[in-house]
Parts: sequence; structure tokens; C-alpha cells
Amino acid sequence: MKNILYIGNKLAGKGRTATTIDILGPLLQKEGFKLRYASSVKNTNARLLHMMRLTFLSRNWAHYVLIDTYSTRNFWYAITIGRLCKSLKIKYIPILHGGNLPDRLSKNPKAIQAFINNAHTVVSPSDYLIDAFAKADFKQLVKIPNHIDLNKYSFKLRSEIQPRLLWVRSFADIYNPEMALEVLDLISENYPNAKLCMVGPDKDGSMKKCISIAAQKNLSVEFTGLLDKEDWISLSKNYDLFINTSNFDNLPVSVIEAMALGLPVISTNVGGIPFLIKHGENGFLTPPFKAVEMANHINELLENNQLVTGIAQNARTTAENFNWDKVKGLWLQLFEG
Repeated sequence: MKNILYIGNKLAGKGRTATTIDILGPLLQKEGFKLRYASSVKNTNARLLHMMRLTFLSRNWAHYVLIDTYSTRNFWYAITIGRLCKSLKIKYIPILHGGNLPDRLSKNPKAIQAFINNAHTVVSPSDYLIDAFAKADFKQLVKIPNHIDLNKYSFKLRSEIQPRLLWVRSFADIYNPEMALEVLDLISENYPNAKLCMVGPDKDGSMKKCISIAAQKNLSVEFTGLLDKEDWISLSKNYDLFINTSNFDNLPVSVIEAMALGLPVISTNVGGIPFLIKHGENGFLTPPFKAVEMANHINELLENNQLVTGIAQNARTTAENFNWDKVKGLWLQLFEG
């Protein structure tokens, strides 16, 4: 089996949300691959240095270097490691995650062009990024979807629902958590018993702002902070609708998880979301910042039990396409090359 150095933000043990490196890495190890990881160092500058050091030390060990690639500050981690891999003649494979990566094509064209063109191959979880990069004449992207272990997600058919909303994401401006509060405020006009649970760690101070807004408006909101996946899956049984309020997104695992659990999803139609959710079939879509439209879709579901059942069943069928048993063959095929 091949040796793989996996570069990414492995910070689930440091109070951050688990990312692909935390999930994909162990699954590849179960398939027999040997992995090294960088990095779980919390300090951003020290983390980059650790990534660079381990890449250098693995130059004669690693057959491949996987690089989680995001669109915010972590984008430059990926660029730096890609350049180092090229100089060390190690095959590297970027995994594109950032929903705003297409913007990098115009902001940092030379950096991203070299990064993509020098890669062994490039993996995208969604058709959204494949289409965006194809328009910029990058053709070598391979689609390998995000994945879940479907056995961990028990489907609950909610034939009758209540205005109990669940939101699962890091508290950060790009995920627009304040919109969730706006939606709850609107729903509460017709449903005074409406409540919202927001699950996730504070990344940029957004949680404090949301707590303040909820108190000012006397909204029924529970802030759990970061939860283990098993804990929020268990918590989800107490809620009937899932809302996703992102301003930028690719193919968020949390949305796939909600679909697997039988929670009807109402999401902003940004990035790769419309490639996952078909409006009115397996969920609902609304433009970003349009809290009124999102609230209207929630009201529609609350008033139509038959619609809820159809949406939930179609969503579960969609989620089944992301089961690891289906996805792992694509990774195995990739590493055979």
C-alpha cells in the first residue's frame, strides 16, 4: 500500500470542527494506507512551519501528499506546500474545499495556476468547482464527493413537524449565523413556540454577537458550542428542520448529514449547494441574506405534512450517494495511478 502525507488543519482535538483530514485520513488507514498528518498545531504560523518540516522529512517516504485547499487564509498553506512538493519532486493532490475558490482564480491567478498545473491530479467534491475551474481552462479535476458513514445516520421520518430549527456550522461571518436568528424571529410571528439550536464553535466572535441578538429579541435559542458528531446526531432527533445560511459554500458535509437524518433542509443557494439540493424536490433553496424567503419556505413545510415526507425521503436517497462504501473506490482508483 502507498504512503500518504496528509496536509490540513487537523484541529478537531483543539476545539475546532472536524474537517476532511480528520475524517478521510482514518478511513484511508482502514483501507491499508500508511498516513502521516500535518498539522494539529494550533498557532497558525507554527502550523505552517510544521507542515513544511514534515513535508521535507517525508520527501523519500510519501508516494503522495494530499493537501486540503480552502479559499480563506488557509489557501496560502496549500500554495506553499504545493511549491515545496514541486521542488522536492513529490506528487501532490489538492482537495478543493473552499466555496470561494473561484474568486482566487481572478485574485491570485498565477499562484493558483501553478498550484493546479503542477499537481499530480486535483480532487473536487462537487461539480460546482469542477465547472468553475473548467471555465478557466483547468480540465484535470477529478470528482470524488464528500462522504459519510451512512450507518451512523438513522433516518427519522417526520410526518408532522414543529418549528424546531437546527443549525450546525462554525460561527463565522462566511456562514452568516445571524441570518438564522432573523429567520427564527420571522417564524416566531406565526409560531410563538418556535426555537432554534445552533451547534458549532466560535471562530471569529460571531457567536457572542448572536447570543447578544438572541437576548435582545428574546428569541428561544440554544447555543451548544462544539459537539462531537455523535452528540449532535443524537440532538437532531429533537428538531424538525435544518437551515444552512452560508454566504459561500462548496459541498458541506453537515447538509448531507441532515439529509441522511431525515431533516428537511432549507439552504442558501450558494456555491455547490444547488448541485446537491434540487429546489422543491429534496430541499429548498433561497438567495443569501434573504431571511424572509427562507422563513416562507419553512412556513410552507410547517403547513404541508405531505411535502415534508416527500422532501425527507428524496433527501435520504440523495445522501445515500455519499456513503463511504460508494466513494472509497474512487480514492482507491486514484492512488493506483
